[in-house]
Amino acid sequence: MKILSGNSINREEWSRLVQTSPTGTWFQTPEAFDFFASMPDLFRPFVVAVERISGLEVRGLVGVCVGYVTIERNPIKQYFTRRAIIVGGPCLADDCTDEEVTALMTAVKHSLTHSLIHSPIYIESRNFNDYSRWKNAFVKAGFDYVPHLNFHVDTSSVEIVEANLGKSRKRDIRTTIREGATITLLSNDGMSREQNSLNESHCVFNDEEREQKVREYYEILNNLYKTKVKTPLFPVEFFLQLSKHKDARFLLIELKGKIIGGTVCVEFRKFNSSIINQQSSNNTDGVVYEWFVCGEDGVYPHVFPSCYATYAGMKYAAEHGCVRFDMMGAGKPGEAYGVRDFKAKFGGQEVEYGRFLCLTKPVLYKLGVLSLKLIKRLL
Repeated sequence: MKILSGNSINREEWSRLVQTSPTGTWFQTPEAFDFFASMPDLFRPFVVAVERISGLEVRGLVGVCVGYVTIERNPIKQYFTRRAIIVGGPCLADDCTDEEVTALMTAVKHSLTHSLIHSPIYIESRNFNDYSRWKNAFVKAGFDYVPHLNFHVDTSSVEIVEANLGKSRKRDIRTTIREGATITLLSNDGMSREQNSLNESHCVFNDEEREQKVREYYEILNNLYKTKVKTPLFPVEFFLQLSKHKDARFLLIELKGKIIGGTVCVEFRKFNSSIINQQSSNNTDGVVYEWFVCGEDGVYPHVFPSCYATYAGMKYAAEHGCVRFDMMGAGKPGEAYGVRDFKAKFGGQEVEYGRFLCLTKPVLYKLGVLSLKLIKRLL
């Protein structure tokens, strides 16, 4: 085997691996890497790959790991919070061996810990798929398994989405629509507004109007993180940049011309390897990932923007040939978590694919955990 990184990785092979891998996600694509690389003030992205070699023959890539190290403008904050995140987990071929996985993750750890400027306090793989058969390989590379929950929602049809919704969610959605809330879809092709269907574009906004919509949404999200979530949130520049990406979907909830919530998603389509060049949306295994969701809940009578926003993302997935809506995390099992209670009522399947965690600076990590707990108590 051979370890590759950066520009030495063949991007065509990289893309094909993500398309055919059982653990391939949007966050492991070359496009995701380029997106993070486009914001050097926020991220230092990395990509490492393992190539299989049999004798003198190169067999191709069997593993790719894409992630980023966070960057803070404040040097003190950067020192105490720098972390490496592998969103979704590494992309591994179905026949990737334990030895190849261990080599890949060891190389990731080595490349990050030997960086003098942005060496992270910890490396975390936030898994969206099942890595249980490779668990020992991760452990051997220095990554411990940490249980963590998630919800996968079946969006193979609108009828299935509707049937699986909890009764309270159905009621909240009905009253929200009755009160006049609408869905505004922001994608790279413009914006569309339609209450019952997300298929057709009706209103296109210029760049200034688009930016204003994103900023209004961000104010709500930022307030949520400051008052309830109490964990770091990317600055507004991240969302402005994401809103321009071809794979991003901003589904914003409007009431009387005002943004009152929304969900930020990315769309990923896996083309069957036998038809990979046909690019037919009817033959894809699409997934929509819900990255951020928020709403001014409790402000307007009988209006539930957070609920309607998540429903909008699920409905978008169903109407556009995406068979799964991934909620990207639901907390640790056994611990009370309001977000998990919220997500559980949308009819998804609870899965426990966990996370792999490597502490490169254990003392700073423990100090950071204690500081975060203290901040949450004080706030």
